[in-house]
Amino acid sequence: MFYRPEDGHGLPHNPFNAIVTPRPIGWISTRGADGSENLAPYSFFNAVAYTPPQVMFSSTGQKADRDGTKDSVSNIRETGVFCVNIVEFAMKDVMNDTSGPWDKDVDEFTRAGIERASCETIPCSRVAKAPANLECRVTQIVQLEGPANFAVFGEVTGVHMRDDCLKDGMFDILSFQPLTRLGYRDYSRITEVFSLKRPGE
Repeated sequence: MFYRPEDGHGLPHNPFNAIVTPRPIGWISTRGADGSENLAPYSFFNAVAYTPPQVMFSSTGQKADRDGTKDSVSNIRETGVFCVNIVEFAMKDVMNDTSGPWDKDVDEFTRAGIERASCETIPCSRVAKAPANLECRVTQIVQLEGPANFAVFGEVTGVHMRDDCLKDGMFDILSFQPLTRLGYRDYSRITEVFSLKRPGE
């Protein structure tokens, strides 16, 4: 099968997200200029550079109360900071609860009963019990093709790692089983790891 996205695919559901999988989930916490806080998951998320460490996430879609975007991007525009909270399998249900189309005045930490902690380098809250948190200062917000598509880039200014996730001096993902996003309504968790040696190493 071949299709051009501009012509449609003719399938019951869009296969694009199912093809580009698995995707890590960036659980993005933000704070608006008025002090209100937001927490929302984004599966268009990844690390993009080592030195300095940088990450990105993309927001698609918009809310009527947020001037052509969603709460996360709107808050970042106001304050210039955000925190990426890594999602473990055990947090799948509370993470999913924060994905709802709640009003901008709704605090997802409170709604989902998620314990928060203060960040060290930015004025923002983080998920206290997440396996890791990446505190970020925005470097640029890029408007992508299409309505309400924004890519947010940030430099990591602080890193938290949960003590039980450190084993033999390494961050051990099997200790918490990262949750990943697939297509449609599907998710997966990482339960197996193997190593490969690059040619020339």
